[in-house]
Amino acid sequence: MLVRAAGPDDFLGIYDGERAVAAAALVVAQHPGGEPACLNYGPSEPLPELPADLRMLAFDALDQAVSNRSELAEQWAEAANWSQWRQEITRLRDLLDPPIPPQEEALFEI
Repeated sequence: MLVRAAGPDDFLGIYDGERAVAAAALVVAQHPGGEPACLNYGPSEPLPELPADLRMLAFDALDQAVSNRSELAEQWAEAANWSQWRQEITRLRDLLDPPIPPQEEALFEI
């Protein structure tokens, strides 16, 4: 699902978009700083450790889910709580791609 959603070629349908966001949330759940998957809506069985390379794929899939080529984004844009949804997607993206901390020392003199 992440591969399909992260691809830039197609319009992302609403159901694929929903599944991509859910899959990305599962990747985030195993990432440092991520929250465990929701017990009500998450998997019924514990997931095995997911490969680390899914992190950037999940990040790209979330980008596609909120792009102008996403039916899911179009539907949420019409909802009253659109900003909450967008903030949650941004939070997931930030956990997958945390900012680089400032460097303490210069590596070389200019």
